[in-house]
Amino acid sequence: MLTPLEQEALSLSLKVSVWAVLCSLPVAIGVAYILARRDFPGRLLLASAVYLPLVLPPVVTGYGLLLLFGRHGLLGAWLDQSFGIVFAFRWTGAALAAAVMGFPLMVRSIQLGFEVIDRRLEQAAATLGARPAWVFLTVTLPLGLPGILAGALVAFAKSLGEFGATISFVSNIPGETRTLPIAIYSLLQVPDSDPAVLRLAGLSVLVSMIAVLGAELIARRLKRAQA
Repeated sequence: MLTPLEQEALSLSLKVSVWAVLCSLPVAIGVAYILARRDFPGRLLLASAVYLPLVLPPVVTGYGLLLLFGRHGLLGAWLDQSFGIVFAFRWTGAALAAAVMGFPLMVRSIQLGFEVIDRRLEQAAATLGARPAWVFLTVTLPLGLPGILAGALVAFAKSLGEFGATISFVSNIPGETRTLPIAIYSLLQVPDSDPAVLRLAGLSVLVSMIAVLGAELIARRLKRAQA
């Protein structure tokens, strides 16, 4: 049985991961579609910016988020004063950090899903009088659904394991920002906490494995459908 603190960390991680995926998914779909279908002078720069969190140290990403979205940050001060939205040292900040770290993986999966779509199906819909937005909603988006689902699941798994950017941005606050990875890190500092660490580590592995297996099954189904 999990202790109340362990249950709290697990539920917070799930909440953070779900919100991270839901909020970043529409943006990821738009960016992935642009990268898959458009050729423009700034395309390489956009792709580099999207995948930058994959190569940057997570601590640097978290510090950048703090500079931008902290209470006195460039965007954080404006959001706080204008809308009362606060990210720093809140669970919403943990969701933002998780979304940023999982965004490149989500975009990549969705982009690959769009790239394998037969363009002739979209052209056929256009010749029948469908507007570009309607073609995207009725043809492109449904055909790209496997890639979208795979990207969402991979980003969800990434969000569950996010540590460096989160602790740099929102610190380690029990009940507010202490997700599973941060809870494991905290327990490692406590003597004789191995059983609790093993339980939380096992939960992290189990939930992440389910998400990754789901993404892999969707990818295989996509390949079979395109064969």
